[in-house]
Amino acid sequence: MLAKVFSGATVGLDGVLVEVEVDVSSKGFPSFKIVGLPNKAIEEAKERVFTAIRNSGAKFPDHRVTINLAPANLPKEGPAYDLPLAVGILIASGQMAANLKETFFLGELSLDGSLRHTNGVLPLALLAKKKKLKKVFLPQVDASEAAVVGGLKVYPIPNLVKLFSHFSGFKKVKPFPKTDFSSLVSDPQAEFDLSEIKGQEFAKRALEISAAGGHNLFLKGLPGSGKTMLARSLPGILPDLTEEEALEITKIYSITGNLPEKSAIVKNRPFRSPHHTVSQVGIIGGGARPRPGEVSLAHRGVLFLDEFPEFPRSVLESLRQPMEDGRVTISRAAGTVTYPAEFILIAASNPCPCGWLGSDKKECKCLPGQIIRYQKKISGPILDRIDLHVQVPAVSVEKLTSDNVISESSKSVQKRVQVARDQQGQRFKKTKIKANSEMKNKDIKKHCLLDKDCLSLLRQAVSQMNLSARAYFKTIKIARTIADLAGEGKIKIIHLAEALQYRPKDQFY
Repeated sequence: MLAKVFSGATVGLDGVLVEVEVDVSSKGFPSFKIVGLPNKAIEEAKERVFTAIRNSGAKFPDHRVTINLAPANLPKEGPAYDLPLAVGILIASGQMAANLKETFFLGELSLDGSLRHTNGVLPLALLAKKKKLKKVFLPQVDASEAAVVGGLKVYPIPNLVKLFSHFSGFKKVKPFPKTDFSSLVSDPQAEFDLSEIKGQEFAKRALEISAAGGHNLFLKGLPGSGKTMLARSLPGILPDLTEEEALEITKIYSITGNLPEKSAIVKNRPFRSPHHTVSQVGIIGGGARPRPGEVSLAHRGVLFLDEFPEFPRSVLESLRQPMEDGRVTISRAAGTVTYPAEFILIAASNPCPCGWLGSDKKECKCLPGQIIRYQKKISGPILDRIDLHVQVPAVSVEKLTSDNVISESSKSVQKRVQVARDQQGQRFKKTKIKANSEMKNKDIKKHCLLDKDCLSLLRQAVSQMNLSARAYFKTIKIARTIADLAGEGKIKIIHLAEALQYRPKDQFY
């Protein structure tokens, strides 16, 4: 007897429909064979499915069992096929009757027949909706994640016994209620509040501009000046996640197994801070089966690279393409996948290897050659792709010890950032652009009209500051964000003048 069950595979962030065809034949010797490019995890599913069926009170057919995972040219991996394999065997052997034309199955089986957590639930639930499959049966622990997708009946299944009871009509499983997005997303969370950081008003303003327009930021200064605190306070002023952005992030975290336990969706914008010993694959992604790296895990959030010059040159240079395009393409023998990588890069650096170059408190011990080599670790093309360059000075003891200095809280700044992002949302509502930093040259010409005074100032800046074409357009985008924060519809010369303050002032940085 032949049975067909629908399941799915993830390729990059997208799902591909997989048809599990199960044939149980009385002809030939008893055997159990899976074809259709299964990997080792699926080959081992034979033992899991065999034992789970027997321990659930059913009988594994004592015949020739052949399973095909179609399409046959698509490599299959992971344990998510355990449940569709078991269902197909039970139907093909005549032990269970069900109409599965509009039904989707996924889940890993334990030996006792219970269902375990499975990665990639959200992309596969979206696939089921796209293919107009109305019912999804999956592990009970993953039901809330799939229920974020509207238009599906999600059935949480704890074990094979409950599934058998449902299809036999003995005891129906109730569909999981639709998860409301607004009830999931929480307020932005950060390790530090801006009000806790003494002084550094210029750097705080740069943080606000960075959050409002999605601009990359380079913090440079002496050790202990507050660069790390400033960077770690940024998540607290980022705009609220939209439903579309939350789904994008959750898909990445779901397929990598990084979704927080008992969470249906990623609730806050990501903040990733890899150590400077991270490899190029760790940053960009890769492997035999290409997986997302830190640039994709930071999508729609922040990638913080502390001690920026200490990262290997190859790692820093690999950031060029994702910083420019907002996505990263990984090619391997197993295939080519593209992952999104729209992140805010926050880089922090000391002025020299010992850190005290330019300090009036401690003497720098570095030789001139050491300083030049240290600063040259960051190439010109990388620096040119960073929008805002800020020198973070040491904080005076008066500001550190004074209780009279009242700093603005992150919550107050976040409100202004949210208003600016809402304006950008209206400006780009018919496009895929989410923030000013994502504008291309054609978008800049359309949305960033400059008067004669502004153009004259820009011409002077290009000549005197040796701005590249990329830096020229980045300056205009920063001015557009500053105007949004001020609630202005047009870019004025005061906005452009402030934007030019954030360009690097010296030869290296």
